[in-house]
Amino acid sequence: MPAGRSSPPVSALEQPRWVRSLFGLPGVWLLIRLALVSAYLIGGIAKVSDFPAAVAEQAKFGLSPPQVWAVLAIIIELGGSALILFQRFVWLAAGGLAVLTVIASLVAEPFWTMQGHARTVAMNGMFEHLGLVAAFALLTWIVTADVPDTRRSGHRFLPKSSP
Repeated sequence: MPAGRSSPPVSALEQPRWVRSLFGLPGVWLLIRLALVSAYLIGGIAKVSDFPAAVAEQAKFGLSPPQVWAVLAIIIELGGSALILFQRFVWLAAGGLAVLTVIASLVAEPFWTMQGHARTVAMNGMFEHLGLVAAFALLTWIVTADVPDTRRSGHRFLPKSSP
């Protein structure tokens, strides 16, 4: 071992012990999924709590008929979130939430039509939402991919889906 090193280097597939410990804590995988869908849960609950405001929001962005778009948003936000939390049909839920996010971003943040600071703010919002879309893609990969077994170190690389 080179001078000054107290442990061997961590390979690309091995995580440091503290990372393995953190992700090995009970409930962490659920908390990660909850954090990912939290805005959608809150948005869906808000839309159900004040349906006329949800319809007005859809109309404001030119979505017609606004009642149908409001119901679709509620179903996708609450249904998709629940499916992800319970790890059922994650590919469908993540896909639905990703498509909803892209549509909402294109409709609500058309930065290409703006100038100055408003353009910068809207563009940042659009790319933040694209990051959420990527997170949904990663979530789908995590729960459905055929990942090489890394248990040789006594640790599963990815959380196991419930049966």
